[in-house]
Amino acid sequence: MTKNTTTSKTTFTAAPDALDLSRRHFVVGASAIGAGLAIGFDLSVMSAANAAEGSGTSSMTPLTTPEIGVWVVVQPNDDVTVRIVRSEMGQGTITGLAQMVAEELQCDWKKVSYDYPSPGESLKRKQAWGSYSTGGSRGIRTSEQYVRKGGAAARMMLIQAAANQWGVPASECVAKDSVITHTPSGRKTTFGKVSIAASQLAVPKEIALKDPKEWTLIGKSVNRIDGTSDKVTGKQIYAIDLKLPGMLVATIHESPVFGGKVKSYDATKASSMKGVKKVVQVGDSAVAVIADTFWQAKMGLDAVNVTWDNGANGDVNSASIKKAMVEGLTANDAFVGNSNGDAKEALAKASKTIEATYFYPFLNHATLEPQTATAKWTTDGCEAWVPTQDGEASLAAVIAASGLPAEKCNVYKVNLGGGFGRRGAFQDYTTQAVNIAKQMPGTPIKLIWTREEDMTQGRYHPVGMCKMTASIDDKKNITGLNMRLSGQSILAAVRPAVLAANKGKDPVAFQGLDEKGEHGITYSFPNLMIDHAMRNTHVPPGFWRGVNVNQNAIFLETFMDEMAEATGMDAVEFRRKHMENFPRAVAVLNAVADGIGWTKPAKPGVFRGLAQMRSFGSYVAAACELSVTNGNEVKIHRIVAATDPGYVVNPAQVERQVSGSFVYGLSALFEEEITIDKGAVVQKNFDTFNSIRLYQMPKVETIIIQGGGKEWGGVGEPTIAVAAPAVLNAIYRATGKRLRDVPLKNSGMKLV
Repeated sequence: MTKNTTTSKTTFTAAPDALDLSRRHFVVGASAIGAGLAIGFDLSVMSAANAAEGSGTSSMTPLTTPEIGVWVVVQPNDDVTVRIVRSEMGQGTITGLAQMVAEELQCDWKKVSYDYPSPGESLKRKQAWGSYSTGGSRGIRTSEQYVRKGGAAARMMLIQAAANQWGVPASECVAKDSVITHTPSGRKTTFGKVSIAASQLAVPKEIALKDPKEWTLIGKSVNRIDGTSDKVTGKQIYAIDLKLPGMLVATIHESPVFGGKVKSYDATKASSMKGVKKVVQVGDSAVAVIADTFWQAKMGLDAVNVTWDNGANGDVNSASIKKAMVEGLTANDAFVGNSNGDAKEALAKASKTIEATYFYPFLNHATLEPQTATAKWTTDGCEAWVPTQDGEASLAAVIAASGLPAEKCNVYKVNLGGGFGRRGAFQDYTTQAVNIAKQMPGTPIKLIWTREEDMTQGRYHPVGMCKMTASIDDKKNITGLNMRLSGQSILAAVRPAVLAANKGKDPVAFQGLDEKGEHGITYSFPNLMIDHAMRNTHVPPGFWRGVNVNQNAIFLETFMDEMAEATGMDAVEFRRKHMENFPRAVAVLNAVADGIGWTKPAKPGVFRGLAQMRSFGSYVAAACELSVTNGNEVKIHRIVAATDPGYVVNPAQVERQVSGSFVYGLSALFEEEITIDKGAVVQKNFDTFNSIRLYQMPKVETIIIQGGGKEWGGVGEPTIAVAAPAVLNAIYRATGKRLRDVPLKNSGMKLV
């Protein structure tokens, strides 16, 4: 059983000011949108065929219902529908968002359901629901303010409608559990009875939110609003399961070498195979087969003889990529991310220096459901059904690929079989589906990638190295720390405008190492230099769950142990010495140290390690106990994890996310790696890109600390980062070996 301990370390204060909804989050090219930004087109409900097949999405409640603001619909029978635009990938985001609306609405939680306004409808309404993007552990924390205000506004409107009917001041009325009461007289009515009248009122401009001390639903472990039974029984419909009338299925093969093109292909054999309808070229780099079924499409694609033009990248391999990383460790062309004092001088004057060099590989997202999307194109419109982390990004891709104006396009979100960052900023699979559908107008085409295509056409966690160097004086004090990162930039490939605005620097490279902010470092050193030598490759990088804080935590937190040992200090005490300015970081560190019994002797043969980090606005730490037998067989007995995200909406979901994050972090540490040979990805399936199994998973004990304040932190990603360094530090104590290259399978270590 896991332990869920909630403590309050500081007094709760009001949350930040509301997000400015006038800000444009949704950016597509002018040529894609044309003049259709605010044209009144009817995209309020999903396709009837989609709904009839039970796609797993919720269509937006028709606009003829009593809409109380844009967030809440109240039916005459008191059923409440909360509109949610963030994506659900198992993390519980939609439940948390619904809890926040319901908290301020004061409705009966048992009557709450949800639906999904399509991004087309949002575009029509000038982005009334804010950002659709679900990534960076931002699903709740960057929308909590305006979502809660949506619930509070609806409550005020319902109360005002009741007060108008009674002819009394609204200030004399209160709402609770979907019932409005006039306090002086005791008269009562329900939300449903006044919903139509309330829907005709103007949304109030001045909206007061509850003090966190008054919360009764936020902070409570309620059941998931999307349910679990269908997922357990296999009834849940994911995008790969979607069926539409007259639908055909396609699969695709893109150039195995990134940057390569189709030179020629022979479809003679495939075209005559059973079920095959058409063989098409997709762009200049891929070939697809459309058939009655996926298997027929796959067999047809296997029969297509493609000649590839590999271009300039056909000779690139992992060794040549690593050579460039090694060169970057001592190069002069580095961007400074965080510095104070003079680390170079401190190193020159040191009585002693220590250094360590690390390597971290490419990683695939490896979603259980490979990339898939369904599209239907005609000259009059284009619809797509997409498992997306960002409906707006999907809509932008549909608009651009369809060649149609925005008012003729829409996207319907279907349940995702995993995301982890792959289905947000990257909409290549959506674009492909539309481009294939355009070649068979009027026919719904469901594109399904094979596992091999998914593994070899990813947007990979960037490869990188790091050299850590510390200076120590004659009193065994750390006088300086130099941290040189050498590796790929995600933003250089995905958002080059951000680099341009930062004079070529990628700020994302310094996650967990920043001077301040949501990824700020939680240590102080008298002299510090953290810089990044950018060494980009032809392999496309992406936002892999947790992003760059994962490797940065390994670099920093294992070297913190090395510095502690070099200065003769206990690892916890050494950290505390350098964390005096970060009390919330100290609190999570102390929590896991106490939870693991750091100051007490471990059982014979059992060794401990720990790590802490700040990322995505949260303070996290982990401590583990493990044993090593036969020199290479690692058994992790338990992990104690502490998380302080400021506020917690649903403690049960936090506990689940923390446990799940260690599956991800430990899989990457021990098993996962993408390598390159002759310009192409070597790994093709889970036999060579493995993940840990249930029997290898240690018990996770979760400690939740609610630090409060104005900042809301993330939950889904932060604790991934502390999994690996905590284990690496414990392995050193067990074996005397410092393992600095990931994955550990390459060092002969295996998790048992």
